[in-house]
Amino acid sequence: MTSGQILGVILLAMAGASDVTWEVQDWRMGEQLAVQAKFHAKDLAAIGNAAAAQARTERNKRIVIEHKLAASDQQHTQELNHAQRNQAALRDRLATADVRLSVLLDSAATGCTVPASTTAGSLVHAAPRARLDPAHAQRIIRITDDGDSALIALRACQAYVQAVAR
Repeated sequence: MTSGQILGVILLAMAGASDVTWEVQDWRMGEQLAVQAKFHAKDLAAIGNAAAAQARTERNKRIVIEHKLAASDQQHTQELNHAQRNQAALRDRLATADVRLSVLLDSAATGCTVPASTTAGSLVHAAPRARLDPAHAQRIIRITDDGDSALIALRACQAYVQAVAR
């Protein structure tokens, strides 16, 4: 063999060895990548399971809060309906003159310390009072009705904020 042929065989052997080395490295790297892919898949599954568990927990908390808020809303609605019924009954009693609203009179301003009215055969030492005009009494009842409704709505809002803040 000539030196050119020997050099060609050596180059061919080196190229073959290099190719074999690349194949072995590729095979080893493929195994390592496969192992890493398995670990990565396990990690992703664990993260997904943890996220699903947390979502279930948060959903359960939300459902509990929604139930509490529904119960609170129902309670406040019943209170509001009760207050409205009471106010309507009072307005009806005022309209039929079954009840009359009155105010205390300042005895120092009137200059009279004698009671405004007495019944036959008795002496009444109550503070003097004056009856209100029915129209004014109706306005007072409407104002107190609005105030009662506002207080009930305020309590409902406070209960909602407390439930959500917990």
